[in-house]
Amino acid sequence: MKIYDRQSKSYEEIEQYGAGKLEFLYNNAFGRLLLRLVVSPFVSGIYGKMNSRKSSVKKIPEFIREQGIDMSEYEDKEYVSFNDFFTRKIRPEKRPIDMTKNVLISPADSKLLVYKIDDETRMNIKGREYTADEVLAGSADEFKGGSALVFRLSVDNFHRYCFPDEGRVVSNRKIKGKLHTVSPISKDHKIYKENSREVSMLETKNFGIIAFVEVGALLVGKIVNHEVSVFEKGQEKGYFEPGGSTVIMFVGRDIEVDEDIMKQSAAGIETKVRYGERVGVLRC
Repeated sequence: MKIYDRQSKSYEEIEQYGAGKLEFLYNNAFGRLLLRLVVSPFVSGIYGKMNSRKSSVKKIPEFIREQGIDMSEYEDKEYVSFNDFFTRKIRPEKRPIDMTKNVLISPADSKLLVYKIDDETRMNIKGREYTADEVLAGSADEFKGGSALVFRLSVDNFHRYCFPDEGRVVSNRKIKGKLHTVSPISKDHKIYKENSREVSMLETKNFGIIAFVEVGALLVGKIVNHEVSVFEKGQEKGYFEPGGSTVIMFVGRDIEVDEDIMKQSAAGIETKVRYGERVGVLRC
């Protein structure tokens, strides 16, 4: 998988974490028999409990080495479990928030792909096509002419996400579903329709209504959102527990996504972005 690094203006090849196991589950006859059990909330819950045990800390050093994680960016603490490590917090100075009024920021460290929204839009996400209505589990009419920004968090990222502007929460709903993995390997499943997710409608000061969708992936039993009704730009909205996960933002036509990101998205290439950095701007 090729990713564009906008800081170095270069491309890098990355591998899917646990690709061999996922390939077996989705593309092997016996693996597919096990898949129904693996994607159940029950199994996800067991996995979560195992990673909450103190003994799971032994997994952390090897995970850091394999994923090339720079621990100097994170708070200095002694982790009590793998889950505690996975939900680690970044040092604030390592992720400065672009507080410029008309600038839209990335809600997470992630890989970003952008789609323009109209009546013909089919978002090719992980090898399958989706309508905006399917992603939202409702009408996306108010976002036509705007953009859908898909932020994919991989296991090396820290799994916390923030509000893209100041404003208030208009509504929030939870959608139960199967926990298929957010991966190209699961292309034969409508993962964004079947996965458990939360859809928040945010009334923002500078960008109007934004739909903010968190998607749970394989072995992520929880999407943990903080209970807030009014928020500030860059304020933490919540976090994911272990597993690859995704945030999708639907924004209106008045927001112009940065040219470098749109160029890569047009070629089907994700752009590496950071929590709090600029990804777009309000048109004058």
